[in-house]
Amino acid sequence: MIRIKLDVMMAERKMSLNRLSELVDITPANLSILKNEKGKAVRFSTLDALCQALDCQPGDLMEYVEEEE
Repeated sequence: MIRIKLDVMMAERKMSLNRLSELVDITPANLSILKNEKGKAVRFSTLDALCQALDCQPGDLMEYVEEEE
C-alpha cells in the first residue's frame, strides 16, 4: 500500500493545512482527505504543486509499505 507522508512534510516545514491549501490551490477539505490517507488517487498536477510548495520530491510525500496480513 502507498502511505502518504504529507503530515510529516507539513510538520517539518511548519506549514498549516490552510496555508498549504492556499499555495497549492486545493480546498482544505480535499487536502485533509489526502493528508489523512482517505484519497484514492493524486493528480500529477497536484503532486507537482505539493512538491513545489513544500520544496520536496514525490518520494518525500509517499512511501510503499507492505500490507499486514
